Amino acid sequence: MNTIQEGSFLTLHYRLAGPDGASVVNTFDGPPATLSIGAGQLSPAIEQRLIGMAEGAQATFTLEAGEAFGQRNPELLQRVTRAMLAELGDPEDTYEPGEVVEFCTPDGQATYAGVVRELGDDWVLFDFNHPLAGQPVTFEVRVIGVM
Repeated sequence: MNTIQEGSFLTLHYRLAGPDGASVVNTFDGPPATLSIGAGQLSPAIEQRLIGMAEGAQATFTLEAGEAFGQRNPELLQRVTRAMLAELGDPEDTYEPGEVVEFCTPDGQATYAGVVRELGDDWVLFDFNHPLAGQPVTFEVRVIGVM
């Protein structure tokens, strides 16, 4: 029976829940996920708990606050001027607290997201922390296949 190792390719069902128990991701009701250990598709702390699990195994892990997605970093709260937002995107865009906004990296090869936290007359405060940073999470998994 195959067990999960660094670099393993997996097929699995999983559910990631925040501190309130609500699912953030849940594949149990649909097709399973496929991923590779070490490719950054899951947090390193979650991947470490998967290492050594065998095909067919099921488990539920609770990760302490900040363990899965790091601690909240106050430096990742950034005010962006509305002039810069208009320059980078659509000048007609409006923003609402709680809205997730995607930005392109400087090289244009990837994107990253920020959550609108506050609105000012000439600025918008974005939170670029992972939404679950600094929070405990629960990870439930059923390993279907390991290659």
